[in-house]
Amino acid sequence: MTIKLSNATLPDLPGSVGHPGYDRSMLSAGILHFGVGNFHRAHQAAYLDALMAKGEAMDWAIVGAGVLEGEKRGRAILQQQDWLTALVEQEADKSEARVLGSMIDFIEPGDAEATIARMTGEDIRIVSMTITEGGYFLDANDNFDPSHPQIQHDTANPKTPATVFGLILAALRKRRDMGIAPFTIMCCDNIPHNGDVTRRTLTGLARLSDPAFAEWISKNVAFPNAMVDRITPATTERERDILSKEFGIDDGWPVFCEDFTQWVLEDTFPLGRPPLEKAGVQFVQDVIPFELMKLRILNAGHAVIAYPAGLMDIHFVHEAMEHPLIRAFLRKIEEQEIIPQIPPVPDTQINAYFDKIEERFSNPKIGDTVRRLCLDGSNRQPKFVIPALRDAIGADAKWDGLALCCALWCRYCAGVTESGTVIEPNDPNWDDLAQKATTAKTRPQAWLEQGAVYGDLVTHDAFKDRFSFWLDALWTDGTEAVLARFVESD
Repeated sequence: MTIKLSNATLPDLPGSVGHPGYDRSMLSAGILHFGVGNFHRAHQAAYLDALMAKGEAMDWAIVGAGVLEGEKRGRAILQQQDWLTALVEQEADKSEARVLGSMIDFIEPGDAEATIARMTGEDIRIVSMTITEGGYFLDANDNFDPSHPQIQHDTANPKTPATVFGLILAALRKRRDMGIAPFTIMCCDNIPHNGDVTRRTLTGLARLSDPAFAEWISKNVAFPNAMVDRITPATTERERDILSKEFGIDDGWPVFCEDFTQWVLEDTFPLGRPPLEKAGVQFVQDVIPFELMKLRILNAGHAVIAYPAGLMDIHFVHEAMEHPLIRAFLRKIEEQEIIPQIPPVPDTQINAYFDKIEERFSNPKIGDTVRRLCLDGSNRQPKFVIPALRDAIGADAKWDGLALCCALWCRYCAGVTESGTVIEPNDPNWDDLAQKATTAKTRPQAWLEQGAVYGDLVTHDAFKDRFSFWLDALWTDGTEAVLARFVESD
């Protein structure tokens, strides 16, 4: 018999399942968070719950918020559970479950008026976000793109914004006019210099209609940079079934993740913050070395294994790591093309960090899917793979494997695996990508003409030649043969 998760049933949970020992009725809000997905709940919400279990941060509970229609379903599930989430941390030889109680409310996604009003409250001292790499409206050079239709909408309709940034602007303006100090804006997305990027997007939107307000934001609002890390797959029936059978809990939207977690954060919070260092957060003066290491080794590494695995009909990430060619492909690119371009990181052995990444990718309990890693390449490739490629080219170092990674992504977007299985749309720009990938089969340049991804690399003759070579080889010889050729080459 399973127990339906709620405040009332917490005392009835199995003894093996951790749950809030603190009085949730004593919690009060301090953080409003946009993007209440699995990663947020496995990361920020888990850190706060750990603090609350120590009797700390009781006035820093989370209020959820969102702008997407699809977020309403998640909110409805969490509301039925009194905003509780079952978190299952999995290693190869063990699994542990606990219930998180650090969220106390979730505003109806899309309700601009209610969201702005909640951010105007003096109790909200931090507004945080996990809105994915594509939610920052950036061009090929990682600069704010004022031409985006959603940005144009919010510029024309500042009282009824449809983006996270439009909502934040409206709330900051109200706080300023009411004499309330601005909240800190904390980005928790995998974007290089994510605090700086968030500042550029927010001030860029403000500048379109009110340059003076944009200047006020630059001078008065804090945007700490952060590096966040925890492998957290999407929730499927597999996870719900495991939670029910192994832990006796009925949760409509549980979160499964690895045991490893890391959060490196700049300590810039004018209105205060929870004592996150007591839960393991590293506060540093400069996050950049840590984030560069993570984005290059882990995030680019995900792309390295994802597309060949997707083309070879491999479902789970740990299964991809069990394939000797994919594993060797990852290690060769990391050791020869990516790691040599990463500057030193304080108190960190970079090769040992990669060894740990390889171990984490191989964890069979996580159930992370290759399809999830292949998702949204049009936003992830220019954030993770292309910067590593540019660094290697600029250093006159090896980069042929990264060119092959680009070719594998192109081949994947043609929409059919090596076995002839149709690849269902897996990118916001899938139709355009599929058309370009099909054209590139006979004219490879068509793929590289994506300015938002490759920029001036389209004019780099050596890169164009190697991309074309590898793409032709993939179509002619197949993915496995191409990987073997690369792995066995000098």
